[in-house]
Amino acid sequence: MALPLLLSSAALAAPFAYAPNEGSGSISVIDTATDTVVSTFTAGAKPRGIVASVDGKFLYVSDQPTNQLLKFDLKTFKQVGAVALGKSPEGIDLSHDGRWIVGAIELNNQVVLIDTKSDQLKHSIAVTGKNPEHAVFSPDGKWIYVSAEDSDVVNVIDVAQRKQIDEVKVGLRPRGIGFTPDNKYAYVAAEGASEAHVIDVQTRKVVKVIKAGLRANGVTVSNDGKRVYISNGGDANVSVIDTASNEVVATVGVGQRPWNMALTPDDRKLYVACGRSDAVVVIDTRSNQKLAEIKVGKLPWGVAIR
Repeated sequence: MALPLLLSSAALAAPFAYAPNEGSGSISVIDTATDTVVSTFTAGAKPRGIVASVDGKFLYVSDQPTNQLLKFDLKTFKQVGAVALGKSPEGIDLSHDGRWIVGAIELNNQVVLIDTKSDQLKHSIAVTGKNPEHAVFSPDGKWIYVSAEDSDVVNVIDVAQRKQIDEVKVGLRPRGIGFTPDNKYAYVAAEGASEAHVIDVQTRKVVKVIKAGLRANGVTVSNDGKRVYISNGGDANVSVIDTASNEVVATVGVGQRPWNMALTPDDRKLYVACGRSDAVVVIDTRSNQKLAEIKVGKLPWGVAIR
């Protein structure tokens, strides 16, 4: 593995992107100013879900074989903690205040809440859906939506009550979830149906079904709420949805098996993990054109940018 690099103050002006590589047990660190890998470090055996702390000091990664949440210091790239999660953890998310990490635990059919102040698992919440993959906080912190791959539903958890209060029927094999910044809608990719389902958060009803590409899976919503990006694993592309019309307005070719994605804070660049290409593809969101293809480790699962 490459050693961490000492980065100049100029380089630190741009955010870094972090890509967990399932096949090589590593994290690739990408400088978004130059779109190059500036470091790679070991991270468990099969890293999957990934979030960075609000202050940018730490990176949290779910490691599937060890059933743990691993914590890394982003100055040294050294592991500084681990929390036992349950059998086969996958997607994780950070509450907008940075206090809680939620993790989807596939084989336990539950989600867990980790307190980032103490780095301890505080709550385990059962869900009715089978094989939860993603668990995502609403921007206001009131809800956690959980995609249940084998039940074709999204489970709705009331964060204050620490329990599931509802489930929303969506398309076959739901995976990625993204909320609009105003908390009004959630977009869910249904891989088996190759669709994006739009859920009204207040009524918990599907209000629109949008045809996406083959095997739609990842979802990312722009910070301004104007665009939703859906990665299509079978078509090797990304669908761009205009939230005003809920129509696909562009399709951008990327690498093989695009999966989870992340936007830079200014919404200008989208970073797409392309598992079978062993690469992260960068999209210019203003022109909807591919900017770069960055070689990373084997089978990148997603991207985090803080």
